Amino acid sequence: MTHLDAYRPTDDLSGVPGPPLPVLTDGWHARVVDPDRDLNLVHRWMQAPHVVAFWHQAWPRERWDAELRGQLAGVHSLPLLVGRDGDPLLYVEVYRAARDVVAGVYPARPHDLGLHLAVGELAMTDRGLVRSLLPVLADALFAADPRCTRVVLEPDVRNRRAISSFTAGGFAPVGEVLLPDKVALLMVRTR
Repeated sequence: MTHLDAYRPTDDLSGVPGPPLPVLTDGWHARVVDPDRDLNLVHRWMQAPHVVAFWHQAWPRERWDAELRGQLAGVHSLPLLVGRDGDPLLYVEVYRAARDVVAGVYPARPHDLGLHLAVGELAMTDRGLVRSLLPVLADALFAADPRCTRVVLEPDVRNRRAISSFTAGGFAPVGEVLLPDKVALLMVRTR
């Protein structure tokens, strides 16, 4: 990880805004989750076995409501629904890596962004959605925040499907890192 230069821990993050809403192209669209409208969908997706296996957030509906509202009220993470030519297909959290637990395992810069992705419906997995979305999403995040030079992902090392998709989507593996809930493979896409 020596090629990842860092911010100093004394850097002030107070001037760093929350994660931006990316404006997607190529038929993709993203919108901020509206808990009043989208809670049932997000909750249902988070109960799906293929999501639970790696997200470990099969929480009650009330906890997901609080989680989404908390994200929307802060500057750490922005919950999105992403789709292509129609209905939402993925739940995505765009987060500021320097404000996240991941900053403890790699030298995060103040404007680095991170992503958590979940394909909601099992029937939509293995269709190349993630690998086709990631280049568009990363480019849109770089455009939305000109000071962002890196976007990171940290999939569980056991999630070979995700790692394969992330690699095909333009993210390079940097190394394994230990996070509180998993051993992850840190993956990076640079501007």
